[in-house]
Amino acid sequence: MSEGRFGPYGGRYVPETLMAALEELARTYDGVRQDASFWGELERLLRDFAGRPTPLTEVQRLAAEVGNGVRVVLKREDLSHTGAHKINNTLGQVLLARRMGKRRIIAETGAGQHGVATATVCAKFGLECVVYMGEEDTRRQRLNVYRMGLLGATVVPVTSGTRTLKDATNEALRDWVTNVDTTHYIIGSVVGPDPFPRMVRDFQSVIGREARGQMLEGFGTLPHTVVACVGGGSNAIGIFTGFQRDAGVRLVGVEAAGEGLDGSRHAASLSRGTPGVFHGALSYLLQDADGQVRPAHSVSAGLDYPGVGPEHAYLKDSGRVLYEAVTDRQALDAFRALSRLEGIVPALESAHAVAWVLAQREGRRWGPDDVVLINLSGRGDKDVALVAELTGASP
Repeated sequence: MSEGRFGPYGGRYVPETLMAALEELARTYDGVRQDASFWGELERLLRDFAGRPTPLTEVQRLAAEVGNGVRVVLKREDLSHTGAHKINNTLGQVLLARRMGKRRIIAETGAGQHGVATATVCAKFGLECVVYMGEEDTRRQRLNVYRMGLLGATVVPVTSGTRTLKDATNEALRDWVTNVDTTHYIIGSVVGPDPFPRMVRDFQSVIGREARGQMLEGFGTLPHTVVACVGGGSNAIGIFTGFQRDAGVRLVGVEAAGEGLDGSRHAASLSRGTPGVFHGALSYLLQDADGQVRPAHSVSAGLDYPGVGPEHAYLKDSGRVLYEAVTDRQALDAFRALSRLEGIVPALESAHAVAWVLAQREGRRWGPDDVVLINLSGRGDKDVALVAELTGASP
């Protein structure tokens, strides 16, 4: 696998004006990969600022719903600072930005968690922060819009296109082209041109390293199955890297089926998409016969994206990861189930992974004492108002 490519996927498909910035970023990142001082500083920040390691929590009442004696365990990224896994990546990238002398940071965000994490690290290090967010997502995620402003970020609502994550990313890229000399773009997932997919994967791989060690220490075994939601795909890649070489561990990525895969109102790029170039990389995406990007739909703003990281495309083609999808309704039901059964309110993104596990109860996929590990990528505070609106405010 060549640098910047995952099989045929990945690469750099960007305007010439961005090539120098990408080469500078790649040189800087490649230069610190063996730099103990860089990783030592990041490790201290992850521990003392972000609150790592995040624990594993066994959820016995949820497991009883799945049945057949299976054990279900959550990797609690919802307990990290800012409430999601996004802080792992933003801390790593802000350290790189400082090494490059970039004092202005831009980001895109859908559910708002990446925007909040970016605003958080900029506040800590005294950097200017601009976050692009689709106008529709600012409505769905009002709490996170306020949090970003409170942290000192400028939130720019994007009114073009579907007014969601795709369009926010477009605007962030336009900003970067214009201000490339002073600005670093902290991409929030394993998408975009090289080196972003491999760099974000490496920053998120702390999830998988921790989870593997915690499984062996706490349960004396590796999990039978590891499950994570997939939008752009950073939380999934983060946990999958810890188990990818363990042939006996099944890996499952769960996309957003929205209103159903038979229609067009979904965000299942791997399940229903085809290879093409999008946001600077070759991967699977939702597109029409003319190669035009099709709008995506998910009740979850963080999964409402018509593309996916190129490493996921490679893992799909290789068969190492099974990619499936669950609907909005299933995710909303799982959101309520985990809340009521375990006292843990998940992000709607993470609820898709929980929903897939609950959907296996009829199939007897697992036997007694098999352990299923779910990456709970974020907490659901941000989604409570939306879920109340969608369900008529009935608890």
